[in-house]
This record gives sequence, C-alpha cells and structure tokens, in this order.
Amino acid sequence: MSATVERRLAQFRAARSPRPAGPPGKAAAPEAAEGQREAAAAGPSGGGQAPPGEAVAPVSASLLLVLKVLLWAVLLALFVELELGLPYFVLSLLYWMYAGTRGPAGRRQGELSAYSVFNPGCVSIPGTLTVEQLERELYYRPAAGR
Repeated sequence: MSATVERRLAQFRAARSPRPAGPPGKAAAPEAAEGQREAAAAGPSGGGQAPPGEAVAPVSASLLLVLKVLLWAVLLALFVELELGLPYFVLSLLYWMYAGTRGPAGRRQGELSAYSVFNPGCVSIPGTLTVEQLERELYYRPAAGR
C-alpha cells in the first residue's frame, strides 16, 4: 500500500471511531500496524478492492444513459417476441415522461412551489389566479389598497 492510501485509511478510521482521538503517537500506532498487517495479507496487488471509505469512481451520466437505452431496447425486443411490444412501448414512454418531468434535483433554497400549499405560509407565486382576484374581477370591485 502506498503512503497516501495508508494515510487516508487512518483518517477514515479516526473519523469513524466513536472514541475521542488521543495523542497521535499512541492512537495511530495500533491502527497503522493493523493497516500494514491487512496490506501484507492482501498481497502486492492490494486484494483488488478499494479500502473501506474510499469512493469508487462514479459512472459517467452519458454511459449510464447509453446502458439504460440498451436495456430498454433489449426488453423491447423480448416483449415484441412475446407479442406484447406495443403495451411495453406505450408504458415505457409514459414512465419516461413521468421520470423526465421529475428531474434529478429538488427545489433550490428559497424557490417557491407552483402549488401554494407547499410554500411557507401558503404564499402563491406571482401570476397565480386566486379566488380573491377572481371574485374582484367578477364583481368589479377595486383591488385592496387601491
């Protein structure tokens, strides 16, 4: 194991440890010795796995999209063979429309929802037709404060 990996492993163990970190000489020595024993047991290749706490490189979004489309195409071919291709196609399009409207991220801090009941104090967004505004327009009453 390289020194960088050993250092990151020691940081991970220190962060995960429920006990407070003591003097560096006493607390780090048993963990470093344990890490060296694990490295020796794993062999020169390192065991082929990333140490605990070390993140594996994420799959890129474009590769993930390509894999999803390929899986959809393979399933479409399977359902066509089962003579259920049209229902699969329609249901998958409905699902993609639903998933596409949700988006990967939630609302940002301070962003109001289009549905006023989800906003703090039930505040509506500008341009929303309210019952009060509709009543004023129907009965030709002046707006409040005018």
